[in-house]
Amino acid sequence: MKTYKLITLALGAMISLNSCSDFLTTQMTDAKKDITTYYKTPNDALTALTGCYNGLDLVYNSGVAFPVSSEVFSDNCFGATGATDGPGYQMIDEFNKTISPSDISMFNDSWKAYYQAVYRCNVLIDHIDGVKGDSSITVLNQYKAEAKFIRAYLYFDMVRLWGNIPLVITPTLDNVPQAAPADVYAQIMSDLRYAADTLKSDKYNVVPSGRVTKWAAESLLARVYLFYSGYYGQTTIGGETAATALAAVEDVIAHSGHSLVADFNTLWPAASAAKKVAYAGEATAEIVFSIKYSSTDNWSNGTGNHWLVMEGIRTQSVYPYQYGWGACTVDPKLYNSFTSGDSRQFASIIAINEESLAFTNQKDQKEYTGYYLKKYSSLCDKNGNALLTNFQTGPSQDYFVIRYSDVLLMAAELGSPNAQSYLDQVRSRAGLASVTVSKAAILDERRHEFVGEGIRYWDLLRQGVETAATTIANNTTVSIFQNGGTAPSADQFKAQIIATKGLQQIPNDQITLSSGTLKQNEGW
Repeated sequence: MKTYKLITLALGAMISLNSCSDFLTTQMTDAKKDITTYYKTPNDALTALTGCYNGLDLVYNSGVAFPVSSEVFSDNCFGATGATDGPGYQMIDEFNKTISPSDISMFNDSWKAYYQAVYRCNVLIDHIDGVKGDSSITVLNQYKAEAKFIRAYLYFDMVRLWGNIPLVITPTLDNVPQAAPADVYAQIMSDLRYAADTLKSDKYNVVPSGRVTKWAAESLLARVYLFYSGYYGQTTIGGETAATALAAVEDVIAHSGHSLVADFNTLWPAASAAKKVAYAGEATAEIVFSIKYSSTDNWSNGTGNHWLVMEGIRTQSVYPYQYGWGACTVDPKLYNSFTSGDSRQFASIIAINEESLAFTNQKDQKEYTGYYLKKYSSLCDKNGNALLTNFQTGPSQDYFVIRYSDVLLMAAELGSPNAQSYLDQVRSRAGLASVTVSKAAILDERRHEFVGEGIRYWDLLRQGVETAATTIANNTTVSIFQNGGTAPSADQFKAQIIATKGLQQIPNDQITLSSGTLKQNEGW
């Protein structure tokens, strides 16, 4: 794949590690070494592993961040952004290239960052068995397991976004053709099974926040199984079945020590501030896996949470919400779908009128709805001043990839005999009464539990493209679309999602660089 020659292929950077707390937030440097001679000591391997973790920062700080785009694809949000911004976010929202033909490589930076991060993992996995030193083989296998989890995580993002992607599991600069999705998923499952079987069964709080655990691997394995089996209609993936996926999440529930926090609002800084309750922090019992960020004042090192700015209220701070670029305005249908008394409505969505917010900048907001995402909104002080030196690169709020509530709901959906109890636990925390467990009830619960977390679209798509397209079209107030032309009807919108099979376009720059080896997805 020629694109590798356009990105940094070094080992992943040489990073000094001073303590466990610095493991995932240490700033990268420009130092690079020859990989053929670098891997000599366990500390070399640990340094390279840190570069693999940093790759998770880079992929969401490049191009269109996966958590943001996933909300735009779904029936939760519109693309939005500023009134004078280009229609790129509308293009991906409506799955329609004709809205913005100039954005045919909108995900190009994301594609490059993903394969850069995969390369780092491949190098470590390929060389770690040759490491010498006084560390036990158990420690080195742990590092390999963490790298395999990260590689699986990256490929799961990519194969969901683009469907047809090159599968590269060794360090190479070759022009690699696209693999069958089944082969990609088989590799993902193989990596996750290795991680789940290799990592220790320590309670979650023994491992520093943000590092991969056995419980994270088992949880992601179940998430991958649910998506692949639903979207592709297969019951077995790389030896994994519904039974093994259920056993994985039941193991997390029984042995990890993870649990729900009592107050949903305390999971999120903005909701905590608005509710005037203490923020629970980033290492609670609920967080099964997170991508760590640290506050920085520049774009180059990639450790700040740069994508948070996209979801802020459009260019006007209203305490406690810091302004941003106004992407992902929330469809009123979603806000109104919450049951009365559901604490997640307030915690998940900034409601301009309902919260009596003095927002007056509607004219600069495309696809204004009166509602914004709250969970990943930055904060300002009471005078509307940013709390950070650089509010674009400085946010350090972690992205919660997997929460324990997700584990409970996945186990319920996979047929646990405790399904009713698991569903009730999630609803009770939200202040809601029990409902009879069913797949429909679980999916509805998931929609309201995970607003703004990049999960809803994939939950829909794994019900089948037709079902996803119908649901998104029916739940979207299509009259709000502002794409520079005539808003599509619900039927037209549905037809475009079906035509693309819910996938995004392969960046045109990559097709050109591959000399035509890469082929564009249908519908684009």
